[in-house]
Amino acid sequence: MSEIVLSGRRLAKRFGPAVALAGVDVAIGRAEALAIMGPSGSGKSTLLHCLAGVMKPDSGEVHLLGQRIDTVRERERSALRRTKFGFVFQFGQLLPELPAEENVALPLMLGGTARARAVREAREWFGPLGLGGMEGRRPGELSGGQAQRVAIARALVTRPAVIFADEPTGALDQATGHEIMRILVEATKHNGASLVVVTHDPEVARWCDRVAEVRDGMILPGHAVGRDGMGLSRHVEGREGMGSSGHAGGREQGRTRVLPGFEGSDA
Repeated sequence: MSEIVLSGRRLAKRFGPAVALAGVDVAIGRAEALAIMGPSGSGKSTLLHCLAGVMKPDSGEVHLLGQRIDTVRERERSALRRTKFGFVFQFGQLLPELPAEENVALPLMLGGTARARAVREAREWFGPLGLGGMEGRRPGELSGGQAQRVAIARALVTRPAVIFADEPTGALDQATGHEIMRILVEATKHNGASLVVVTHDPEVARWCDRVAEVRDGMILPGHAVGRDGMGLSRHVEGREGMGSSGHAGGREQGRTRVLPGFEGSDA
């Protein structure tokens, strides 16, 4: 594995008598895409929330870039979520009253960047993500795929270390979902960010470098160790060489040049 960017050690979390996490160990390398799979109630979303600093585990440790973050105060965790983490949600969660460019600029403005500069920086993401000319549109004027592209731009605008995506294609049709996963994986890798995707869909997971399968608050036996003896799970077979209509085609090109093939897509 490359340099470890984010890790969780012996993470445990309960909600009353229900065990959500039962001593989970995870590690995510730089620019690695990791899928966390499991059925509803398996603990996969709780694992994401603990890694992202949204909630504190009952026990265990979370480390970001070598710094323990689960013990810091909420104000500091909030700052981390704003600057070091980006988020893409199933339904985008864009603010309907703001144009797309201001939705993208919002994390910068919340961090103290002047509005004019924040919007200027936000606009730089629209062309590479195939959103040119849509800067002034409000979410209600965008297709589902376009709205998710705006959400991806918003997640990347602060140039975070890790992007968390919770069922990012769950509200999209299959073809649009494939295109959004291509954009999400290529954009994060191109910008050197790690990606953690929570999903129940094997087709979404196939876009990622590795998969952790979670059941009853634990990573399934045989899926807890990566190819080099660290981190998570198994390598996803069959990704290389797939075309853009399928899964990971073009990923190697996406590492060396800006988001190939995005311009002009209607997804």
